[in-house]
Amino acid sequence: MTATVALDRGARARAAFAGSAGNLIEWFDFYAYAYTALYFAASFFPNGDRTAQLLNVAAIYAAGFLIRPIGGWYFGRYADRRGRRAAMIVSVLLMGGGSLMVAVLPVYARIGAAAPLLLLIARLMQGFSSGGQYGAAATYLSEIAPPGRRGFFASFQFVTLIGGQLGALLVLGALQLLLGEEQIRAWGWRVPFLLGALFATAILLLRDMMHETVVADGQAVDAGTLRALARHPRALFTVMVLSAGGAIALYTFTTYMQKYLVNSAGLSVLAASRAMIGATIAFLLLQPMIGALSDRIGRRTCLLVFSGGLTLGAVPLLGALRTASGAFEAFLLVFAALAVLSFYTSVSGLFKAELFPAGVRALGVGLGHAIASAIFGGTAEYVALLLKQAGHESWYAWYVSAVCAVAFLTALTMREPRGNGHLDQAAPSC
Repeated sequence: MTATVALDRGARARAAFAGSAGNLIEWFDFYAYAYTALYFAASFFPNGDRTAQLLNVAAIYAAGFLIRPIGGWYFGRYADRRGRRAAMIVSVLLMGGGSLMVAVLPVYARIGAAAPLLLLIARLMQGFSSGGQYGAAATYLSEIAPPGRRGFFASFQFVTLIGGQLGALLVLGALQLLLGEEQIRAWGWRVPFLLGALFATAILLLRDMMHETVVADGQAVDAGTLRALARHPRALFTVMVLSAGGAIALYTFTTYMQKYLVNSAGLSVLAASRAMIGATIAFLLLQPMIGALSDRIGRRTCLLVFSGGLTLGAVPLLGALRTASGAFEAFLLVFAALAVLSFYTSVSGLFKAELFPAGVRALGVGLGHAIASAIFGGTAEYVALLLKQAGHESWYAWYVSAVCAVAFLTALTMREPRGNGHLDQAAPSC
């Protein structure tokens, strides 16, 4: 069993800041891989054309996602039994360890096949970590938020997740301004990973600000167990289906999009980076606004806007992006997609947390999200590149649309969690 801890206004603000900062550090480390892949792909996979090299890097990227359910289970159980704070701290430090490993890895020319193998191990560490971070952060920010403002508070999970993406993009942009392309390919791509490892240690300085949101009894038989989670099959199914739609849309229009603009639209790496930096900044600014809006119109309405919008919009948007003639046109099209996606991302952690009681909240949110993300988010880039290599690139847009259509049907039949969910119960239980 777990009991909610009362927090005063100042404690809420400090806890929200510390929890959000930890989330930002975690995702900076995670996305550094995606945004530097164009530069280091040939260092670890020297044979083949650019698409083949990116496919190999994408496969390792996908492997990091495939281990996320294990991380979601492990850290979800830990957070439900021992507390959200400890789970978040350990996961951030583990992510930093993976980044440090990538930063110092020898390349293929020096150690041969061991180089991509070690890259895979480092990515598995990061995937395990991120699988646990999502559920812990979602429950933490949802639980510290006052009733009536949960949408606004919880939206900062994706503000900081996007902030991590933006930070990785900005570091890459700075490297592009300061170094030549050959220097970045030779050693500059390592800088974001080194910075990520350093940033991860900052979580230790913030740990005293992260007040625990629940008192967890580690001896409770059912806390954080799969047996307890099995009592909430509808909630778990809802989380997985909506997470699938959100994951495939998010990774299509963020991490994969830079490669798509270079590899398919023919933009330069610099032009693609500029378009993505602009779109990512706008995407970040939308989160608290739509999060606050969800406190008025409900989470279900937001989810219907997201899933319905991308069911209809994925094919024309990706088709237009394929023929984008410059950075500004690409920015406008990517931002249009991200604006629709914001109706999911701003409430992503919150609506999931509202579906589960406290004793299995971190496990339900983390495991359900991680499974869907592994299947649909982690493989999105690989599937897109594979279809391109096979000469059927346009099929990928229909795939995205189909997954979002299933999410729409799920949102259409779900009960509104705002005001009816477990976060509004006075005495949450297992």
